[in-house]
Amino acid sequence: MVKKIFWVGIGIGIGALAVRKLGEVRNAASTDGLNRAVARIVDGLADTADAFREGMTGREVELRAALGLSDAGQDTAHAPTHRR
Repeated sequence: MVKKIFWVGIGIGIGALAVRKLGEVRNAASTDGLNRAVARIVDGLADTADAFREGMTGREVELRAALGLSDAGQDTAHAPTHRR
């Protein structure tokens, strides 16, 4: 009898987990879920591009200083960066 109750409990637990996971998948596949996923990807790409631009600008300043080049009106250290 205890063995049967144990296995029924296991079955209920697995069933509850399955229902919860199916609900999560359904919400992720909805329009709002897809919008959130795309927004996270776009934000990540924008952050990566901003970091790349900042690094590129810093490296350009270092190279110009190392080569002794004057900025001649091109102040790259204070160039505006892309903002969202």
